[in-house]
Amino acid sequence: MTVRIGIDARKLHDFGIGTYIRNLLRQLARLDQTTEFVLLSRPQDKAALTSLGENFRIVAESAGNYSFTEQVKIPLALRREKVDLFHAPHYVLPPLVPCRSVVTIHDCIHLMFPQYLPNRLALRYARTSIAMAARRATRVMTVSETSKRDIIRFFGTEADKIDVIHNAYDERFDEPREEEISRVRERYQLHEDFVLYVGNVKPHKNLERLIEAFHLVRARGLDHVKLVMIGDDISKYAALRRAVHQHQLHKYVRFLGYLPEGTLAAMYRLASVFVFPSLYEGFGLPPLEAMASGTPVVTSNVSSLPEVTGDAAVLVDPYDPAAIADGIARVLTDDDLAAQMRVRGLARAHEFSWETSIRRVREIYGEVLNLPAPSSVPGRRQRAGGAPPA
Repeated sequence: MTVRIGIDARKLHDFGIGTYIRNLLRQLARLDQTTEFVLLSRPQDKAALTSLGENFRIVAESAGNYSFTEQVKIPLALRREKVDLFHAPHYVLPPLVPCRSVVTIHDCIHLMFPQYLPNRLALRYARTSIAMAARRATRVMTVSETSKRDIIRFFGTEADKIDVIHNAYDERFDEPREEEISRVRERYQLHEDFVLYVGNVKPHKNLERLIEAFHLVRARGLDHVKLVMIGDDISKYAALRRAVHQHQLHKYVRFLGYLPEGTLAAMYRLASVFVFPSLYEGFGLPPLEAMASGTPVVTSNVSSLPEVTGDAAVLVDPYDPAAIADGIARVLTDDDLAAQMRVRGLARAHEFSWETSIRRVREIYGEVLNLPAPSSVPGRRQRAGGAPPA
C-alpha cells in the first residue's frame, strides 16, 4: 500500500517558514525513499523541487497564502491526489482537509503583539486560524518550549498533543569557502569592524531601538564601527529609515536586503558581533546561524532566545537601548569575552540538528498513520541538485 503525505510548500522562499520548509524537504529526501510525498508548490518552484527524488511529486498550486481561495483549493488538491496525511508547515489548516493532519505552529506573534497587525480583521483571522489548526490537527508541532507554553495559554491545547522539535542551522553555515569570504569582503567593502543583523524588518524585531543602541555605541568612541542589516527591503518600514536619519547614521548603516545563503554565511563569518534584539521569537534562527559561524552573539533575554542560545550569548533587555549598546560594546572591546562567546557559540550550535529534528517529524507522521518508521538508504539514487533551492 502506497502512503501519500502532502506538504504545503508554497512558502518555500519565505524568510522564516521557508527555511523550515526547505530543510524539512531536504532531510525527508535523505531519510525516506519509500513514502510518496505530494508537495503543493508555487508553479514557479515546480522545476526546482523535482531534484528531491523520485518519491516526491510536485503539484502546482497558485492559491494565495492567507486567502479564502486556499481554504477551498488546498482540500480539493489533497482529495484529488488521495493524500493520507497533510502537513501544514504554518498555522493555516483549512477546515475541509479530507485526511488526517499535523500542523507546525511556529509562534503566537500575532496574538502577543496584535498592535502590529494591519487591522482587527487580521487579528481575528490569525486567532481563528491558529485555534482551528491546534484543535483539528491530530498532532501539533512547535519549535520551542516557549511557543508550546504560548499555544497552551492562548488555546488550551493539551500539552501531550504538542511536540517541541527545535529548528537547526543549515550545514552550509559550518565552513564557507575562504574564497567566498574574500569575495564577499571585497564586494561589500567590509574591511572594518561591523555589527550584523539578519532578519525581517517587522516591528517586533525592535530595529528602531537597535539603531538607537548603535548610535550610543558610536558615541562611546567606537565610531569606526558600521552596522549591516540583511533582510527585507527597508522601504517596508519607513520608521526605520527615519531612525537612521534622526541619529545621522546614513553613512554608517547599510541595508543590503535579502542575500543568498552562501553570501550570508560569509557575512556571519566577517561580522565582529551579531545582534538580535527581538521582542519575541518562536525560535530565533539567526542567532543560531551566527553561533554556528563562530560569531559572538548579543540577543534578547526574553521569549525563546535564552532557550536557544543557552550560556553562549550576551543577553540584554531589548526594551532598553542602553542595555543593547552595553552588550555590543562589551563584545567589541573585550577580546577575551568575544573569544569565549565564539567557543561557547560553536558548541551550543552543534547541539541542534536538522537531521535529528526532521527524523522526529517523520516519526510523528508514522505515529499519526500507525506506520513503522522508514529506514534511510545510503547512496540513494537522486536527481541532480538533491535539495530544494536555498
